[in-house]
Amino acid sequence: MTAQTLTPTLTALAAARVGDVTGLRARIAPLIAGLDETVPLAGPRDRRLIRAPFTGEAIGSVPVCTAEDVALAAERARHAQHAWAETPLAHRRAIFLRYHDLILDHQEQLLDLVQIEGGKARRHAVEEIYDVAINALYYAYHAAGFLRPRRRQTPLPILTQAWEYRHPVGLVGIIAPWNYPLTMAVSDAIPALLAGNAVLLKPAEITPFAALYAVQLLREAGLPDDLFHVLTGRGRDIGASLITASDFLCFTGSTETGRGVACQAGENLIKCSLELGGKNPMIVLDDADLDRAVHGAIQGCFASSGQLCISFERLYVQSSIFDRFLAAFARRTAALRLGTVLDYSIDIGSLISQDQLDKTREHVEDAVAKGATGLAGGQARPEIGPYFFEPTILTDVTPEMKLYHEETFGPVVAIYRFDDVEDAIRQANDSEYGLNASIWTRDLRRGREIARRIRCGTVNVNEAYAATWGAHAPMGGMKNSGIGRRHGEEGFTKCTEAQTIAIAPFAPLFPPFGMDIGVTAKLFPALLRAVKHVPGLR
Repeated sequence: MTAQTLTPTLTALAAARVGDVTGLRARIAPLIAGLDETVPLAGPRDRRLIRAPFTGEAIGSVPVCTAEDVALAAERARHAQHAWAETPLAHRRAIFLRYHDLILDHQEQLLDLVQIEGGKARRHAVEEIYDVAINALYYAYHAAGFLRPRRRQTPLPILTQAWEYRHPVGLVGIIAPWNYPLTMAVSDAIPALLAGNAVLLKPAEITPFAALYAVQLLREAGLPDDLFHVLTGRGRDIGASLITASDFLCFTGSTETGRGVACQAGENLIKCSLELGGKNPMIVLDDADLDRAVHGAIQGCFASSGQLCISFERLYVQSSIFDRFLAAFARRTAALRLGTVLDYSIDIGSLISQDQLDKTREHVEDAVAKGATGLAGGQARPEIGPYFFEPTILTDVTPEMKLYHEETFGPVVAIYRFDDVEDAIRQANDSEYGLNASIWTRDLRRGREIARRIRCGTVNVNEAYAATWGAHAPMGGMKNSGIGRRHGEEGFTKCTEAQTIAIAPFAPLFPPFGMDIGVTAKLFPALLRAVKHVPGLR
């Protein structure tokens, strides 16, 4: 595809700053020294080179774990978990309060790791630091409430009493993706550990260092060494073994892979939580604050170069403001700075790999060949780095184009015009996915009502994704975007087993007091009819 295929990109994008990325290996070397100690190995192992997306250069290596290593890690973790489950919650809480501080104390080191191994801009990498710190703080303070025994009502409270208790499931397996190598490695682990579980983590094979560093900091905070193990290597080699070893599984990744994970979890009769793909919509109503909506679209479409499950790939704008919004959005997009600098001066980082670049380029070229119009971007930028691709806006996108329905997972958004709000809602829901959405309007009550009709697990009003991502409320997908939730109370209790204990202090419940069954059968209907009219009993 030539540069003339799309509407010419503004000169600001052509002048994107190229950072000084010499010496990445030297910068990361002291950070990754000794991180192998968090990887349990049953014997000598081959090593995999990890490469920086900014340059393609090797920056370090990690062991390639096998099924034997998974078995060893599981054995050690289960042994440690028994003592951990009996550890007073106040002691567990103190560890994660220290961890909160350590994450913030090591912010710059973690940012370097996330940027160098993941390729994202620092302004987006910093979201991961704050997410982990917020998770640690939230669950440290709320774990006691989530675990507190709860008195449960019984149908005959005079004759019976009941309590609900929460117990750890045992060993929680986590299979994390590459796009948020710090957040996804520990966000589910924090509540699992505070609930009394042990954890086995398989980070993405191409972004292991942030996860290894995060676990090292947990051990520094006081977490027992064998309670949390990291298994580096390929999913196809150890993923199945990790699922088999686990009592509960957390997976974040593609819908295709998630189906296979769910099947194996089902065969093993273990519960799982899956956050999968998305084709997320953003709706801009004609009364929206135009500047805020454009800013939200930039953030929601292009954060982490679009490699974010909750980013927007479909943008619906009401006709009366469509032209003004589109002009401002295209202008802001074309002015975004691409680069490899390890500071906050760059807006857009790199894609993660050649595969991701190829898919993004294929979707754009297919759309343009079939009649789509480009308003910004559309080109790879190899002079910046091997996997850079310009943030891209397309209009006139139709159903026969691949990116109309398929998830691109790159910095590409299709923008559509609508007249009637009902039509916008219909189009937003016209997807096999249902992960995240966003509504922009000054009428907050109207925005909330529209949001309730969008079939997505999270919907933001006048915000891209941060408001619903926070640790305090459940987050997850509908339809093919997953099952289960992370964050909030649900993100904690999913790693526990509920146990009900009931006591009959006076006599067996049925039949009571040794009564004849025939007599009981005649009396109980009258008793149940009476219960129907007593609010405290039904």
